[in-house]
Amino acid sequence: MKTTILSLFVVLLLSASCSQEKTATAEFPTIDSLFKSYYQDYLKLNPLQATSIGDSRYNDQLPNTLTQAHRNKVRDFHTRYKAQLQFFDRNTLSENDRMSYDIMTYHADIALEGLKQNDDLMPINQLRSQPTSMAQLASGTGNQPFKTVVDYENWMKRVDAFLPWVDTAIVNMRKGMATGYVIPKVNAEKVVPQLATFDHGPARDHLYYRPIKNFPADFSPEDTARLAAAYRDMIDNKVIPAYAKLKKFFEDEYIAACRTTSGIDGTPGGKEYYAFALRRSTSTNMTADEIFKLGHSEVARISAQMDSIKNVVKFKGTLPEFFDHLRTNKKLMPFKSGPEVIAAYNAIHERMKPNLARMFDNVPKMGFEVRTIEAFREATAAAHYSVGIPGGARNGIFYFPLRDVTKYSTLAMEDLFLHEAIPGHHYQIALKVENTNLPEFRRISSDGAYTEGWGLYAESLGKELGLYQDPYSYMGMLSGEMHRAIRLVVDTGLHSQGWTREQAIDYFKEHGPQPESTIISEVERYMANPAQATSYKIGQLKILELRARAEKELGAKFDIKEFHNQMLDSGSLPLTLLEEKINRWIQKLNS
Repeated sequence: MKTTILSLFVVLLLSASCSQEKTATAEFPTIDSLFKSYYQDYLKLNPLQATSIGDSRYNDQLPNTLTQAHRNKVRDFHTRYKAQLQFFDRNTLSENDRMSYDIMTYHADIALEGLKQNDDLMPINQLRSQPTSMAQLASGTGNQPFKTVVDYENWMKRVDAFLPWVDTAIVNMRKGMATGYVIPKVNAEKVVPQLATFDHGPARDHLYYRPIKNFPADFSPEDTARLAAAYRDMIDNKVIPAYAKLKKFFEDEYIAACRTTSGIDGTPGGKEYYAFALRRSTSTNMTADEIFKLGHSEVARISAQMDSIKNVVKFKGTLPEFFDHLRTNKKLMPFKSGPEVIAAYNAIHERMKPNLARMFDNVPKMGFEVRTIEAFREATAAAHYSVGIPGGARNGIFYFPLRDVTKYSTLAMEDLFLHEAIPGHHYQIALKVENTNLPEFRRISSDGAYTEGWGLYAESLGKELGLYQDPYSYMGMLSGEMHRAIRLVVDTGLHSQGWTREQAIDYFKEHGPQPESTIISEVERYMANPAQATSYKIGQLKILELRARAEKELGAKFDIKEFHNQMLDSGSLPLTLLEEKINRWIQKLNS
């Protein structure tokens, strides 16, 4: 008996010793210290994101993300932190820490798989690229601050770092030309006018000179003179030559070598890349064929609802003819100036404020405003939300393109505001960055299906919020939902079913009321960013499914405010983790 007890004691002692040794060899004594270190290292690796959240430590830096050396840093970062997580027993963690553990693991797996792809050989398209991102920062109206002398000097250093990025982009695109990794020709052609905006002087009229025209009042005469001269030199000898070099490369070499196919399956390994892109965008394992089929089903369902609205307004004709009527109906285009449109959006917010209070009891402290998209990018940019900085340093901003104010339609304004602004991305993203209960890395992370799914779900709340009071506004909501259903069909059609750009445009025109110019821009967007457009509908359908499940299983216990809290109080989640969370909430209330 004594031997048995002694043996058991030795086993327990050795076990405890091994456990302590395992913890001691870990770099981080607590899971919280790991999360903090992960966040700090992430910002070092992603200085532009640090700038976007108001962290000024890296405002002078711009990594050359296209080099193998940088890609190795990204691989090492995710591999290292994924390994460090293994030192912690997930089952002993709090629910919040388990969620963080799972999110970090998921993001590491996606990032590591992404590094196996060859999209670094296609670094520029008309939708998004470093040259246009830099221009937005340079304008002084974006994330890059221009409030102190150091801010102005930081920007010059960041521009210096942009120059080798341009050279590497050209090198990589030439590699892509030799190996078949090139973007569609029609997309490449749209890049040239973007670059042409910045490839010439005079420096004083250049966008990059705009901060000089808006010096803070407390700058000394010596500093203003010195910085103005430095910026003119920077623009003449660095910025203009860089954009001119890129433009010349596109015109003389790249466009001719680009592919005539529309989908990513026209590149080597394109089908495999698209399967990965769908997993990344939807955080599901749905296949392209499954999404293609689901899209057709959703299009049919929404078409029937649209047909009923056509009958309500007593339009005589087919649904496609009704779409044409909506595209050209001047009664839906009453605006004469940009401020009028902004005022109309702010009025939408005022109309729904009483009902917002009945559906949401946790709202952002952050300020909010509506702006038009800057002229240099409005031709290709879509409406979007830009989060502000907690504490009032910068408001959350709903941006919308206003290419021709006389053709701007009221049809989808309520729907668009609900998605991009309130209670869509502003509530969702601002609450996330303000939530101090979350580890810092979760306050800046984003998963597309959750983020865009919430935006589309927010559109469905219009009637509950007192909007969509006339059939045309409700038609605007249906048009928005149809838009995302069409995306399921068109995105998978382009990238996995052999569809051409023209087929996609025709399908869009047949099933949606958007203007032809918008449709063309949308289709070319999907060509440039495979799978991203599928995230909206996949996410929305999951959120609607979870709400219906909660309403059914909780019955009288269901509280819409609390459901929305549950949806928003954990930050951005992959859909699998979101579903697990809501299921736990339902089970807890029913236990």
